[in-house]
Amino acid sequence: MDGIDMEELCKVVVIGAGGAVTVALTPAALVALGFTANGIAAGSIAAKLMSYFAIANGGGVAAGGIVAFLQSIGAGGLTWSGTGILGGAGATAGWLLSAICNQTAATP
Repeated sequence: MDGIDMEELCKVVVIGAGGAVTVALTPAALVALGFTANGIAAGSIAAKLMSYFAIANGGGVAAGGIVAFLQSIGAGGLTWSGTGILGGAGATAGWLLSAICNQTAATP
């Protein structure tokens, strides 16, 4: 063993950070959009989405639709399976971004 391969270490860090950051920031991002524990905040982007989908569905928001799904996460947080799926998606994005690790070699 000649030491730590910095390119591989970089990839591990970027992939792990992608998963962790995605899981950590998703609930905060949903609250910022207006999907809160007390319901959809008036005048927010979430309220505009709810209005749009209600009009598109003939006057009501569909149960199980995207607005209802996002509101359930905003109100109750992520489930274990949701955390795993979201973490996997974030790690995949990190893997795609890990191409930056190939550029760490010094040029002579």
